[in-house]
Amino acid sequence: MSEEKATGTQLSEEELQDLVASTDTGGRNPVGSAGKVILGAALLWSLFQVWIASPLPFIVGVGVFNDTEARSIHLAFSVFLAFLAFPALKRSPRDHIPVQDWVLAVVAALAAAYNFILYTELSARPNNPNMTDIVVFCVGIVLLLEATRRALGPPLMIVAMVFLLYTFGGPHMPGILAWKGASFGAVAYHQWLSSEGVFGIALGVSTSFVFLFVLFGALLDKAGAGNYFIKVAFSLLGHYRGGPAKAAVVASAMTGLISGSSIANVVTTGTFTIPMMKRVGFSPEKAGAVEVASSVNGQIMPPVMGAAAFLMVEYVGISYFEVVTNAFVPALISYIALVYIVHLEAMKADMLGLPRASAPKPWMVAIMGFLIGFIGIAVLAVAVYYGIGWIKLFAGDSSGWVIAAALTVVYIGLVKFCAGYPELELDDPNSPVVSLPLVGPTVKSGLQFILPVVVLVWCLMVERLSPGLSAFWATAFMLFILITQRPLFAFFRGAGDLAAETRRGWNEMIDGLITGARNMIGIGIATATAGIIVGAVSQTGVGLVLAELVEVLSFGNIMLILIWTAVLSLILGMGLPTTANYIVVSSLLAPVIVQLGQDAGLIVPLIAVHLFVFYFGIMADVTPPVGLASFAAAAVSGGDPIKTGFVAFFYSLRTAALPFLFIFNTDLLLIDVGWIGGIAVFIVATVAMLIFAAATQGFFLARNRVYETVALLLIAFTLFRPGFWMDMISPPTRDVAPAQIVEIADRLQAGDELRLRVDGQDAVGNPRSFVAILPLGEGETGEDRLVAAGLELYIDGDVVEVDNAIYDSDAKAAGLDFGQKIVVVKEPIDQLPKELMYIPALLVLGLIVFMQRGRRARQLAGATA
Repeated sequence: MSEEKATGTQLSEEELQDLVASTDTGGRNPVGSAGKVILGAALLWSLFQVWIASPLPFIVGVGVFNDTEARSIHLAFSVFLAFLAFPALKRSPRDHIPVQDWVLAVVAALAAAYNFILYTELSARPNNPNMTDIVVFCVGIVLLLEATRRALGPPLMIVAMVFLLYTFGGPHMPGILAWKGASFGAVAYHQWLSSEGVFGIALGVSTSFVFLFVLFGALLDKAGAGNYFIKVAFSLLGHYRGGPAKAAVVASAMTGLISGSSIANVVTTGTFTIPMMKRVGFSPEKAGAVEVASSVNGQIMPPVMGAAAFLMVEYVGISYFEVVTNAFVPALISYIALVYIVHLEAMKADMLGLPRASAPKPWMVAIMGFLIGFIGIAVLAVAVYYGIGWIKLFAGDSSGWVIAAALTVVYIGLVKFCAGYPELELDDPNSPVVSLPLVGPTVKSGLQFILPVVVLVWCLMVERLSPGLSAFWATAFMLFILITQRPLFAFFRGAGDLAAETRRGWNEMIDGLITGARNMIGIGIATATAGIIVGAVSQTGVGLVLAELVEVLSFGNIMLILIWTAVLSLILGMGLPTTANYIVVSSLLAPVIVQLGQDAGLIVPLIAVHLFVFYFGIMADVTPPVGLASFAAAAVSGGDPIKTGFVAFFYSLRTAALPFLFIFNTDLLLIDVGWIGGIAVFIVATVAMLIFAAATQGFFLARNRVYETVALLLIAFTLFRPGFWMDMISPPTRDVAPAQIVEIADRLQAGDELRLRVDGQDAVGNPRSFVAILPLGEGETGEDRLVAAGLELYIDGDVVEVDNAIYDSDAKAAGLDFGQKIVVVKEPIDQLPKELMYIPALLVLGLIVFMQRGRRARQLAGATA
């Protein structure tokens, strides 16, 4: 494999699937009874996860597991399959399982299931491990680390071992890293028997949420949705400049709903899109890079995001609906910008699209068709929304059955409608392309695939069900579709053997259940091993030490610490999968960024910090020299993998820029922004990101001059952060003496925010100066409003100290505490609208457009002369 990568040789379909298997599902596929054990265990794992996610255990009163038991069983399946499916070494056999791997698989599964098997006994003696517990911990940790090495490579295993060694060697560590240490039993209990280490939040999210979403994607793919999304994207976009590359971006965005794996996404869509991109003029490296950049971004695209997004639900303490809402605009902008980058590449090379399947419609007809379609969808959405509301009103407790019956009728009707169009076949990408598929028949041939996605989004966004329960209903519907769609198509088309088609659908459902479980092996292992790191941080307090170290290195500057965080994520991303990378970096640095932001007077929402880490975590599959998605794309394109990785990283600069922007401008995350404001933010931010892409690509309407690139970067920055310049021209506050705090509170209204520069101490007694933002409470006078906010003051001349910050009040939430000294009060003053800065930015943009249009016209005239 390495020789083929080095020489840029294209791999066969079988070798590509082996590449995906070796990184996602396990490179070993033995035949005979051993193979049946792997398939049976994977199937049983999927059925177990569907069972515990469903309401059935509580209805029948059988098979109800608490969190600890479910996590234990989840990890037992994961490590058992890891030792069977992933060979120990490159030279290890692929066609059979050695005896030692059987032994390791069984022992690892028993160690992981220990908390389930002895749950009652363990719960009766909390924090009091015996010798058996300690032995199980030793065996379990060693085998978990070995499973990690096999499934994910050495880096995560090494990082976890470093944290374990630090836990045991605390008293012998140098300088500020030293800590008092813990007994072997205390570490064993903390890491293996409690919910702080291996069986902590990360594994809990993998058990409760992630498995069902991965399974849903596997079932959707088995049903044929991946092929459908690819063909729809090509039919819509293939005729534009660089059309196959634009179609690749859109197809990968849609396929991101199905596959949580960047590598699988690259291979699934890339085997078709990369040769098509090369045919219209893209180099092998650029074709591979476009596929990598779009496939990796599938993890940030709502409504089904990467596994780390579900961890945010627990770590940040917000609902998945809020995570999706916050992530939507940046993800959509990122994909729009990638389509634009592809367009610029096509403009540079003067590329053409592929031949259209039919003559284009007049623009007026096309616009009318779009408007009619949009209005139709809007009317249908309103009808469904209020229709379901009426069903719930009149059907009461039976509304679930009525809705299920109505959904089944809609599904059968869609299948009947789609049966009137030929089934989509995936074309050979190496065969000549005469024309693109027709848009209408292509879109209409697979409309039934939209229904399960609608069910998922409806449950998440409208019903506000938990992510696990939402994924269960969508998965249950997908199981029903897989069993029934083929016999229904055969029936409506009047062709095919109904019994044979039913068996085929049943087999596809079983394959989907098995594939979903095998896709989860690495994620289950990664979340458990990352739990070792999180457990070590919580037990040793090393997080505070590292936070202090990072704060010293950043000189208290939030921009520097953001850069350090990004660099750390990229370095860890060279070896850690996205999920583990996110867990490690967010556990260590997220609280530090929030605190430094507060010290600088910038309130950074915790979700913004976690999304920042997540965005750089997804670069794990891009970052040279280890980006596996880049290697997979190079294997398809025949290009150089390292060069492909660098080009993909360059294309991904738009993704790297967004996190810095939404830290300082949380409007991009739709935080405290209404619908109208959200639309305005989206339009302005999209224009800004397109301008940024044009600057980084060195091409707008023509090739940029150096000064034009600099000007475009400044324009993009101004559109993203107009307040940066406006604060210099018209400051939003003025500094006044602290003794005037009551007078200022009297001039303000209840709910207005008062900014206070405060001197005090941090949690460990070190001096700390920060800005507290205090929302004023209700009251007739300024003093009443301060007291209503939970703040009591001691004022002696010019000295103002916090006498009390009432527990669970706004003052306490702002970081105020007894003994702190207020040194400056920042009184809000009227400020010019920050949007005024758009005017000079757009004027400069107009000037660049004017210059480049003239230059491009002269170039075209010279080319035709």
